[in-house]
Amino acid sequence: MNMDLFDWNALYTSMHSAFPAYRKQPVIGITGNFGDKGCELAEGYFESILKAGATPLIIPPYEDRDALTNTLEHIDGLLLSGGGDINPLFLGEEPQKALHGINHRRDLPELLLTRLAADRQIPILGICRGIQILTAALGGTLFQDIYTQAENKSFIKHSQELDRSYASHTVNIAEASLLESIMHTRTLAVNSFHHQAVKDAGPHLKVCACAPDGVIEAVESAEHKSILGVQWHPECFALRGDDCMLPLFRWLTAEAASYAEAKALHERIITLDSHCDTPMFFKENIRFHQRDPRILVDLHKMTEGRLDASIMVAYLPQGERTEEALAAATAQADRILDQIEEMVAANCTAVDIARTPDDIVRLKRSGKKALMLGIENGYAIGRDLSRIAYFRRRGVVYMTLCHNGDNDICDSARGKGEHNGISLFGEQVIQEMNRTGMMVDLSHASEKSFFDALTVSRTPIVCSHSSCKALCDVPRNLTDEQLKALARNGGVAQVTLYEGFLRRDGQASILDAIDHLNHMVNLMGIEHVGIGTDFDGDGGIPGCASASELINFTRRLLAERYSPEDIRLIWGGNFLRTMGFIQHQAGQTSENK
Repeated sequence: MNMDLFDWNALYTSMHSAFPAYRKQPVIGITGNFGDKGCELAEGYFESILKAGATPLIIPPYEDRDALTNTLEHIDGLLLSGGGDINPLFLGEEPQKALHGINHRRDLPELLLTRLAADRQIPILGICRGIQILTAALGGTLFQDIYTQAENKSFIKHSQELDRSYASHTVNIAEASLLESIMHTRTLAVNSFHHQAVKDAGPHLKVCACAPDGVIEAVESAEHKSILGVQWHPECFALRGDDCMLPLFRWLTAEAASYAEAKALHERIITLDSHCDTPMFFKENIRFHQRDPRILVDLHKMTEGRLDASIMVAYLPQGERTEEALAAATAQADRILDQIEEMVAANCTAVDIARTPDDIVRLKRSGKKALMLGIENGYAIGRDLSRIAYFRRRGVVYMTLCHNGDNDICDSARGKGEHNGISLFGEQVIQEMNRTGMMVDLSHASEKSFFDALTVSRTPIVCSHSSCKALCDVPRNLTDEQLKALARNGGVAQVTLYEGFLRRDGQASILDAIDHLNHMVNLMGIEHVGIGTDFDGDGGIPGCASASELINFTRRLLAERYSPEDIRLIWGGNFLRTMGFIQHQAGQTSENK
């Protein structure tokens, strides 16, 4: 016997013979089965993950919520492994006679783990039982037994005694699906050992492969996310040296690496959403400290999406302009700002008001989220210029001059052209905003108002939530000429995630938002673009539907080959630089006086 094989000290020394000592790999958590001796896992799972270039980490079945959350913070991808049947009681059903063995230790932990991972946008691959856990966790339904519950009576044999490392039947893969892009084929020979199956993929998944008898064999995200489930056992092929299914594990590894890179980038930069309408829901007693399903931005979703700061606005719809109505508008803006401050005070250990870019940096270092205050619609100041300084003292960092209707300041993109641009009063408003250090926001303004404001303002202007008219021809969007002029004057345009401003035909998605951003960058340069979601003001699109999904935008930017510095600028660097300049100019003006 060669005793060198047992010289583990030599092996230890060799592992530290060069620097760096290892190549950083994404960590893939694999859900463990539970057998007679406790947690166990078939070797094909971790061997396939290792071969794909990732580090496997086995996750035992446990229900401790803190431990589950902590586990998710330390993995970059999740593999849901195979195993026994799912207890139908978790799915709101009674057991059918054909139900097989249930492992009571696994179901609840894995359902929780999957939903929490999906909330955090962690890439997921579900295998056999894993596709069923994935479907159930995301709102789909299952057959307890396809042979007795499905309508088709001409089934192929799905539960076979064939060696699991060999194919047993074929599946038909949907054209242009994620699965087709991974496997590069429309027909795939797979192994099959199941009697449960997906019945309906639900609202968040779509079917991407079926057996010849129509039984669903694979599902993937319907929202451009890194989620895939297969009914067969790809890990078994690896055990006999067959790499035909390795592309599935390489896909998971690549997605996990992308997620890890985005996660690390968010740790180093400030991420700012420049426009959010969540205060509109405060009257409904929303729970900002919880993951409240009624709103798109709360502390949990900001944490899941790794968003550092949001500018929450006091939104006022355009109303009558009588003295009484104008006074009521000012009072309403005050009430909304009060509500934001009260909400922050109630959650002071986790969030605080920021007035300057430096405040956001300080709060991030202390582990807190930052909220800034804005006003959407200059209707809030009525005809009283002194209210600009008043709202600025309250911490308002920008004011959108109008909304959907002309006011005393300017014409709206959806107005009647009352002033032919900026009014004389509007010129005074802009000058006073310059003096006090409040940013002039031209989202919602008419094109004439936009160019008038560029002429009047002594400081750069911004468009806190606007997109490109060249890609979506609606009055609310910015023309190429506006975008170029905005950049020449040092301003910033923040692409918005409102579907109606991204495309006019079909459903918009995160891909459309990236197209608008790319168009802005091509015209304006990387130093003049950003993101203003309009969440809770009808913003939100598949792939980026709430604050919890904003890390997906970063992953798309990385896929588009934007550099970390580019992404820092997009994710708030440009907007905060402009804000800092405007506030500094106001301070200089004050000192000179």
